Amino acid sequence: MKKIIFTLTLAGFGFIGCGQKSTNETNKTLETEKHIDGGIYILSKTEFAKAIEKKGVQLIDVRTPSEYHEGTIKDAQLIDYKQPKTFDSKFATLDKDKPLYLFCRSGARSQAAAKKLVEMGFKEIYDLEGGYLNWAN
Repeated sequence: MKKIIFTLTLAGFGFIGCGQKSTNETNKTLETEKHIDGGIYILSKTEFAKAIEKKGVQLIDVRTPSEYHEGTIKDAQLIDYKQPKTFDSKFATLDKDKPLYLFCRSGARSQAAAKKLVEMGFKEIYDLEGGYLNWAN
């Protein structure tokens, strides 16, 4: 009986410490980015544009070469997700500790790429919500 009371008491203390973020902090985070899993975040077009203004940003277009040549975001490097060997070797040259900004046509490929990149050891990945279609509109 003492063990049960002790366990319930400890569990109660654990719940008290949870959720200490203020409502304002939580709402601010939800307005600017959506956390998916691992270190993957989806940014709105506005937040993505603001983030990639910085110098030395790792900005990657994971679309095909033909899509890339139809138009891309300024200073984006092409690393085609559909070419696994090239994809792996080119990402191996990037800094895994620096934020990485990805986009594709509509968001599906870049999400798949982001998940693979987490497995490869990248810690902070930002994906453009709605992809290049959103960016161009």
